[in-house]
Amino acid sequence: MQKDDERNRGEEFLQVFKKGAEFTQDLLKENERLRFRLLELENAGLSGGPDSVDSVVKRLNERISELELEKQEILGRIRRIEEENEDFAVRYVEIEEENSNLANLYIASYQLHSTLDFKEVLQIITEIIINLIGAEEFAIMLLDEKSAELQAVATEGVEREQIPHVALGQGVIGRVASSGESHFAEDVLRYQRDFESPMVCIPLKIKEHVIGVLAIYKLLMQKKKFAPVDYELFTLLAGHAATAIFSSRLYSDSERKLSTIQGFIDLLTK
Repeated sequence: MQKDDERNRGEEFLQVFKKGAEFTQDLLKENERLRFRLLELENAGLSGGPDSVDSVVKRLNERISELELEKQEILGRIRRIEEENEDFAVRYVEIEEENSNLANLYIASYQLHSTLDFKEVLQIITEIIINLIGAEEFAIMLLDEKSAELQAVATEGVEREQIPHVALGQGVIGRVASSGESHFAEDVLRYQRDFESPMVCIPLKIKEHVIGVLAIYKLLMQKKKFAPVDYELFTLLAGHAATAIFSSRLYSDSERKLSTIQGFIDLLTK
């Protein structure tokens, strides 16, 4: 609906622009005609005498001045419309890109919730971070409730062993997990990789409960900065990823327990 409204407004502005251009051409022609008429009157001297000539010349000059003012006003309106059209064109491209990213995220989130296999979930999250966020080096870290430490369970571009265990509340990663608030480096281009202080750190939350974090250390070469839509993607991804991870881990735990119980029953019945 919003795109239709903006398209209609763009068409209306285009019509105004065309009418303004036509009116400007008419003003220029009228201006030329009046100047030519003025020259004829001055050459002819008119039969009414000098006073009549001066009066006509004065009126013609006044009319020319009015037309000049109208022309300048029309040109000013045309310039403003052109600027607005440029703004609409830029915004339209941004909306198209945002819609495309959100559509891709919808598809990815559907894939996330289509499986309860923990490894598959981590692989899907990794692909989403690479393709939608544009990250080259990152780690998915989960909170161990017993030790109160964050540990890497999946990485891209770096070895998992390179990512240190982080205590809850310790450093950038620990504070993000503790507070539930995202962290973004002030200057993406000047950022130097630090495994304890990532460029971006996003909490993986289910409501207010943090189960881990996404730590990004490097962006793909073609991506120089984060766009506004990226922050929306981070928020949506964090919620979907956290839910999928929690569900898959819960399912895996229940499967292991069920397998253990079944093995114990089989042992007793033999």
